[in-house]
Amino acid sequence: MSNSKNQLQDALVQAMKSKNRERRDAIRLLQSAIKQVEIDQQTSLDDDAVIDILRREAKKRRETIAELERAGREADAAAERFALGLTEEFLPRQLTDDELRPIVRQAIDESGAASAKDIGKVMSRVMPQVRGLADGKTINALAREMLS
Repeated sequence: MSNSKNQLQDALVQAMKSKNRERRDAIRLLQSAIKQVEIDQQTSLDDDAVIDILRREAKKRRETIAELERAGREADAAAERFALGLTEEFLPRQLTDDELRPIVRQAIDESGAASAKDIGKVMSRVMPQVRGLADGKTINALAREMLS
């Protein structure tokens, strides 16, 4: 079993022992998403694949939170925020904007990007370096800002 799956299982046991239903249910949903992919692919997932699933789940939660807030359903959005926070506990730490700026600057310099039309060149250099450590939207926004 991968390290991330072990962490989820340990967290589930702790949540059950402390009778924290909300946390227990959120962890079970994450485990269910992982198990579904394992069944679909008929394989046991490694740690990188589990982290990719957790990232997708976090992205879904962010999108759901935005939709619920637009609809004025704050109580439901709060529950989703809790689940998002729990999901992020199991993800690697994300790079900050300050940590990303030098990487994006270097990619701009190396690619010779001069305008927003050249974002693709920058993104293709940065994304492999920060895979899993930064969101593409954040990198895109930083690159646009630096190229403006």
